[in-house]
Formats: sequence, structure tokens, C-alpha cells
Amino acid sequence: MERKKLHVKTGDIVTVISGKDKGKKGKVLKALPKEGKVLVEGVNVVTKHKRARSPQDQGGIIHQEAPIFASKVMLYCNNCGKGVRYGVKILADGEKIRYCKKCGETL
Repeated sequence: MERKKLHVKTGDIVTVISGKDKGKKGKVLKALPKEGKVLVEGVNVVTKHKRARSPQDQGGIIHQEAPIFASKVMLYCNNCGKGVRYGVKILADGEKIRYCKKCGETL
């Protein structure tokens, strides 16, 4: 996969638009642009069987998030209450801000 740029960043609130977790929303914990994937809090939770490495270390079954394709998530707008497309405005001081295409709210 050649794509190096993602439409979401670490810390963004996103909503899942397809797959088994459709409709869930969460915070982007990590963006993986080389794979074109993102790690979202509470989404795509998998069961991992962890072996005890030492007598003190405890093994067992743990639940953790696995990455999902970035194309399956949309940036969430609090004002609209759903996933939205966004645009980029350049302010007078040269700062770039993202805004909701539907309501104009800053994201």
C-alpha cells in the first residue's frame, strides 16, 4: 500500500462507518500511516492469550484493540452528532483548522 497520509490524527474522535463495529465512536489512540490503519479506543477488540513469561508474571486472556483500516472511520462532529466530511480553512495568521462541511463547526 503506497498511501502515506491519513485523514485522521492521533487524538481525534471518530465514528466507525462499516464492519462489525459500525456506529461505535472512540478516540484514535495511534495512527499507522504506512499500513493505512488506525487504532481506535473500544473498537475491534480482540482476545489475546498471553503466556506467563516468568513465575511472577501472570498470563491469561486479555482483551485489546487491534488496528482497523482508516477508510472505515470518519471524523466525528459533536454539533451534528455523527461522522462528517471536513474541509480545511487557512486563517489570517496562517494556521490551518479543520471544519465540518455540514455545519461549519471547527473540529
